[in-house]
Formats: sequence, C-alpha cells, structure tokens
Amino acid sequence: MTILKVTDPEFTNYGRIIEGYDEEKKQIMEALRDKTPVPVGTDYVAEEKALQELPAAEKIATSLFGGSPMQFGWCNGHNTKLNCLEYHRSSEINLGATDFILLLAKREEIVNHKIDSSKVKAFLCPKGVMIEVYATALHYAPCQAHKDSGFQVLVGLPKGTNVGCPKFTPANQEDKLITATNKWLLAHAESSEAKDGAWVGITGINIDIASDIQ
Repeated sequence: MTILKVTDPEFTNYGRIIEGYDEEKKQIMEALRDKTPVPVGTDYVAEEKALQELPAAEKIATSLFGGSPMQFGWCNGHNTKLNCLEYHRSSEINLGATDFILLLAKREEIVNHKIDSSKVKAFLCPKGVMIEVYATALHYAPCQAHKDSGFQVLVGLPKGTNVGCPKFTPANQEDKLITATNKWLLAHAESSEAKDGAWVGITGINIDIASDIQ
C-alpha cells in the first residue's frame, strides 16, 4: 500500500496540519512518553489525567475547539491493520510522541452504510506534528510507522466522546452504527468488533500495512 504523508496535498481531503503551539506540543509529547504505556496490542483511554491537567490542554481547548469542553486521551500500542472505521460529529486532534500512520477514508464514500476498503488511504504523521482529522474523515486506531516500535498518540475530542453508549430505540440504520457516545462504527468482518456485534460495514480486504513499513 502506498503510504502518503500529511504534508501531501491529498491529506487536505481528510484533515489539516495545525501550525504553532510549539510549547503545548512539547508538554503533550513529554506526558505521552513519560506517563502513558505502549501495550503489545492497542489500548485507548478517552480521558487521561496526566494530559487533561496540562496547561497545554486548556489552551488548545480554548482555541481549537472555541472554548467547548474537551477531553484529552491517548491511543497507544502496536497495530498494522484497518479492522474498523469510525466517525464523529466533530473533528479530532492527534499528536504523536512517535511517528504514526492513519488509515483514512471519506464519509461521502459510504454507500448504504458500507464502504469498500479500496477507498482507504494511508497517511504518515511524523512525531511532533499536530493534525486535525475532520468529522467527515473515517478513521480508527493508528498504525505504527516502524516495524520495531509502537505508537503513542494524543486523541483530543469533545468531552464525553467514546464514554458510555446512549440508550435509545434506533430510528434508522445509521443509529445502529452507534457503539459509544458520538461514535459511529463500521467494522470489517474479520475484526473483533464485528465478532462482538458491530455493524459489518467494510467490504474488501482487511488492510494490513505490515509489509509496507520498515
């Protein structure tokens, strides 16, 4: 699979690079490196106290999310597979203490609540580069950028996202994709999420970039 970069023009369809915030990025990267683990698999924490209490978190929330309450968590570990795609009704902020790769597609490419994995593109984000992933971009857990190392990535989202799951009677098929607060999920049939009952909405191969990284 061709691995593009977030500096390539193609990325503008999915997100943008956030300029500035040098001191804030430094604080976040240090906290990620020193206070969050790198599991053998992949783990996600929606809100991490060591990140949430940083002065950087308050500044970023005030500017990038216009003062709306935000939560700062992380997604760390080792991963090379697509498995799922999700979207929110909001942008997501990512910043890696390591290089990482995102597998992305566009919501507009979903047809009848399904998308073929051939629509997915891979983007390398170097450590220290902060990005906004648009609400219209389908994404999921990051992938490692190197065979011999994992990833540590900030996940900044509106407060309450991915925390619990709303209880209601679905009114349409999209409602059935909700697996957590502000989270709509499409799973590949091979994924553990599909085996747990998530909507199988990814057709084609379950992308694995293991042979594309060094």
